[in-house]
Parts: sequence; structure tokens; C-alpha cells
Amino acid sequence: MFPTRRSPLVVITRTPLAVLATAVAALAVTATAPAGAASSLPAVPPRAETPALHDDAAGGDADADDPAIWRDSADPDRSLVIATAKQGGLRVYDLDAREVQSVPAPAAPGLDDAPGRFNNVDLVHSARLSDLAVTTDRGSDRLRVYRIDRDRVGGPLKDVTDPKAPAVFSSSQAEINDQRTAYGLATWTDRTTGRSYALVSQRERTRLALLELTAQQGGTVGYRPVRTLDLPAAFRLPNGTSWSPCNEPGELPQVEGMVVDPADGTLYAGQEDVGIWRLRADLTGTPKLVDKVREYGVPGTYDEATEECVAGADPGFGGKHLTADVEGLTLVAQEDGDGLLLASSQGDNTFAAYDREVSDDNEYEGGFRITPASATLDGSEECDGAAALDAPLGRRYPHGLLVVQDGHDAPGDPERASTNFKFVDLGEVTDAVDD
Repeated sequence: MFPTRRSPLVVITRTPLAVLATAVAALAVTATAPAGAASSLPAVPPRAETPALHDDAAGGDADADDPAIWRDSADPDRSLVIATAKQGGLRVYDLDAREVQSVPAPAAPGLDDAPGRFNNVDLVHSARLSDLAVTTDRGSDRLRVYRIDRDRVGGPLKDVTDPKAPAVFSSSQAEINDQRTAYGLATWTDRTTGRSYALVSQRERTRLALLELTAQQGGTVGYRPVRTLDLPAAFRLPNGTSWSPCNEPGELPQVEGMVVDPADGTLYAGQEDVGIWRLRADLTGTPKLVDKVREYGVPGTYDEATEECVAGADPGFGGKHLTADVEGLTLVAQEDGDGLLLASSQGDNTFAAYDREVSDDNEYEGGFRITPASATLDGSEECDGAAALDAPLGRRYPHGLLVVQDGHDAPGDPERASTNFKFVDLGEVTDAVDD
């Protein structure tokens, strides 16, 4: 069996700091948000939801995680949402949230090996490569690539992954089985060169990898490594101590949610127990931590019996807007350069919105919650992934669409946990943030 992720923990460390950690030492100290702050945020209801997924044998071990939105420019009403279901592979939905295709994850190569497990997904729109859906296969430590054709017989997605595609972080099947593998994902097409890339994070590590997507003979798509960058795992606090978050001994604070601003090649990366980083998508230069989770700097003692960390007194070095984990980063990108960076504040079931413009240092603009629309259409809790598209999507979503994962779909069978995706009118979201 391969390991699964557990609840976030916090521990103190006095190991030497990484060079990049010094970049965050001068961050302003902010107070923890007052109790009830989450409930005071404006509420936005969903318009629709996808069928429930069940992470059990009867449900095909399917667990909703991360969505992407593909717009049919010829007929926006026929646009699609492509989403990961972890060991259940990929799901494709229409704008009524109905499933139109299910793509299985690859089987395990051996009896004792990890099966395919699709974690995050993003899209590529490229004259060189056509429209693609790219996903991290955490189970095999690879990228899987699918060409998008709305009218294709058998479903819109066709697997075009180069069969020779290498593991991203691992050097052997044994390392793959340890599951320190390809995890978070964001795609990026460099407007100056036309080349397309995938930014991939490593599970239980702070490493990010830049991979160039390459066209191969026979119409397949592969990738080649360009460079890597390690974010800090330890941080110097204003009181002179060193702090590092973790989940279990040996694990480092990982990144999952990522998004690239296509206008200027800025990458935003959510280090789950730390905060949101801003850096160049080519992984050069020095990253900047633009916001921190409330738990930033809180000491803790790991309890082996409970596999949890008992938190100490809050020294007050954390941020005001995010409760760990930071998940589901996405952009509301407007053509005039305006827009928002949205982040799932998983720990308090809210979303934080930041100014898209780097010149304004991604100033916090407000937050919102996605709450039930009716007794049968619930909101979003413990959101893992999100995708926004600020473009007309036909009669259903003329003001754009936000799709978010719901980690606790309800109502449902109390003996059988379920997850799914909520479809939200993006215009209602931006209005809530502007109010």
C-alpha cells in the first residue's frame, strides 16, 4: 500500500535556514483573525453540482480533487469542465454538471506497486500542441496528457501521452511507491517563445520542477526537465527562533495549489501550511511570500501516539486571511490586466481574493464562502481545488464560471463519504468581493 496524507501538523526546528528563507524574515507581523471572521464573509451559492464520487471499492476509489475549465470558442454553451478523481482518473462534465466522459487512471505496473492516481489538472492552449489537458499522475510520478476534441467519438479526451515519458522526481519504481511524486500542477505558455510548460510540485517536499512539453512523432506529447527550485522548509521568526511546519516526521511543507498568470509569467504557489508564494514561472529569481496562514509560526509538539501535533501558544506571526491548508489557487484574469487571485482557505471553508496586479503587491481584496443553495445543493467545505474562467460561457454562465471541489458533499449516505464539484456564477463571486 502507498501512504496517504494526514492532517497538518506543526513542529519547531532549529536547523539552519535555507537561503530563500531569509527572504521572508522581514515580512510584517500580522495578528490572528478574530473568531467569527469566516462567518462574516459574504455567502455565494452554487448553481449546480456534479454527481457524487465515492472513495471506496464500489465507487472505483474516486475522490474529487482539482478542476479545469475548457471553453469551446465556437459554441461556449458546449464548454467543458475537466476534473481529477484521484485513483478514479479523470471526469469530464458539461455546463449542466452532467458527466460526459470518465477516463480511468492506469493500473499498477505490479502487484505491490502504486496504481495511477490523478491529482491536479490544467489546460494548454497552444498553436504548437493544440488544446490539451495535462494531469499529474501521483501514482506513477508522471504527467498524463490528453488532447481535447469536443466532437470526438467516445468522449472529448484522447490520451496522447508519450509512452516513453519519464518519472518526474523518482529514479526507480521503489521510489515511486514511496509516493514522493508529482503532486500539484500549473501549465504555462511563454508568450515570447510560444513554448508550453508544466510546473509540478513534489509531494511531501518543497521542490518545484519546470518541464517543457514537447511534441513527439505520432502525435504524442512528452516533456523534458528544465530546472527545479526548492522553497524554504524553515523560517526565521521575528523573535529570533526558527520554525518549520510539517505533517509527520520526515515530511516537508509541500505545495499543491498553483496557477500562472499568462500575461506576465508570474507563478503563484500555495505552500499548504505556510502561505502563498509569488515567483517567476521559469523558476528563476527569488520567491516572495505574499501572504501567510494564520498558523504561521505557531509551535507544536508531535505526538506519536495520536500522529497529531499539539499546538502551543500563538506568537502572533501569522496572516489574517488564510487558515491552513492553502489550496486551490486560481486566477480571475481580465483582458485589461485587472482581476483576482483566488485561494481556498481550507481550514475555515472560505476563499480569499487578492489583487492580480503585482504592482499592488497582490493586496487582499476580500473573501467569500460558498454556502448551500437549497436543501439538496450544498456548498463547499475543505476545498482542495478550484478553477475560474472570466469569459462568457453561453446562457448558463454569461459572466464566467468558478468550479470548486467540495470535500464533504451533502446530503448523502452518512455511512459513505462523498465528494464532488460545485459550479458557481463567477459574476456573483466578483460582486461579493467588490461589496
